[in-house]
Amino acid sequence: MALKIFWTKRALANFDKILEYLEEDFGEIPTKAFAIKVHNFLDNLKDFPELGTLQHSDKQIRGFVIVKQVTIFYKVYDDHVRILNLFNNRQDSKKK
Repeated sequence: MALKIFWTKRALANFDKILEYLEEDFGEIPTKAFAIKVHNFLDNLKDFPELGTLQHSDKQIRGFVIVKQVTIFYKVYDDHVRILNLFNNRQDSKKK
């Protein structure tokens, strides 16, 4: 059974910021390519929730590198997956 995907406000805001940055600096084609990569990952995540590596074992938070600059963090529950954040890997890793 495929799990449902829910986004936190923080994750949605960061996703929007990334899309705006890509659109302004690189144009429409890379922006669409990134969005497609995220949505393809989410489609796979519904059926295979343990795709990512365990990043914070005490909180059961998983991470998956969408592109080398962006990691998506999420948590798996019994009936859904919650997208917690999209993190720019060029930032200080302590902010994760």
